[in-house]
Amino acid sequence: MIAYNYTIDFIPKLTHDTAKQQSDKETLVIRESNGDDVAKELPYEMVFTPSQGRELKLFCSHDFQSLEKEKVWLFEVTNVVSIFWKSGSETLEYAKHKEFNESLLQYWALHIVLPVYFIIEGIYEFLHAGAVEIDDQPVLFIAKSFGGKSTMTDYFMKRGHTMVSDDKVATFVKGGVFYAASSHPHNRPYRNLEDLGLFVEDFSTSPKPLKHIYLLEKSNPSEHIDIYPLTGIEKIMALRSAKEMNLFFPESTQLSYLSYIAQQVLLYKVSVPWDKDRLPEVYDALVTHIKTL
Repeated sequence: MIAYNYTIDFIPKLTHDTAKQQSDKETLVIRESNGDDVAKELPYEMVFTPSQGRELKLFCSHDFQSLEKEKVWLFEVTNVVSIFWKSGSETLEYAKHKEFNESLLQYWALHIVLPVYFIIEGIYEFLHAGAVEIDDQPVLFIAKSFGGKSTMTDYFMKRGHTMVSDDKVATFVKGGVFYAASSHPHNRPYRNLEDLGLFVEDFSTSPKPLKHIYLLEKSNPSEHIDIYPLTGIEKIMALRSAKEMNLFFPESTQLSYLSYIAQQVLLYKVSVPWDKDRLPEVYDALVTHIKTL
């Protein structure tokens, strides 16, 4: 399948992998290991916040911030799977745990492990956002937890907009231009545990310059829909809240990334009346606003 602007090749092939392939993409291989789980050989450990009822850990053969080029990395989802790779490699291997199945492998690999891999390998940074295309350009929705990102993304998709991501957006800089790359072709308008969601046919498969982000803010159901620009420290703080997975990188690195986004991208705050019956109004306001920029 296509995910994060790569062809993801699971070996053995997943039974339910019906997603389209593209010959112009680089390939990442995720294959079953012939050897033992290597976690016990890796002395450096980072514990993540539990997610979906699972404990998550990242292991490394060397100090996380060392400049050693031949590092071995391993991401462990307790009782499900360990996925490991060597720095610079485009092949990841996995070892099954007692609760392993194909669906859980696909969920954890696409939703968590690959973003961690891309950040560590210096390929992408991520924003926690829903995203769709408007007039063939990516537009991101950021918000606090349960602030309406998924609802807004899903509504735009139902109105015929191409999906970029329903949760994490990969970003990178090329030629001085800030780009957004889509995640994986699934939309999860509900919140079942360890579930990628519904397969999406209308899915963006090519990175495009990112110019617009909207910060969704809840308002009273009867209030007016306002859209206004954020600048300065308010803009940086909004972007910082949306930054996904800082891992072990220095604060200065994170601030440099956020400052670059702030220079390249327009960020607007949108007051969203907390009433689903008014979603059509919010949709019209956003589409009208972006067409004026």
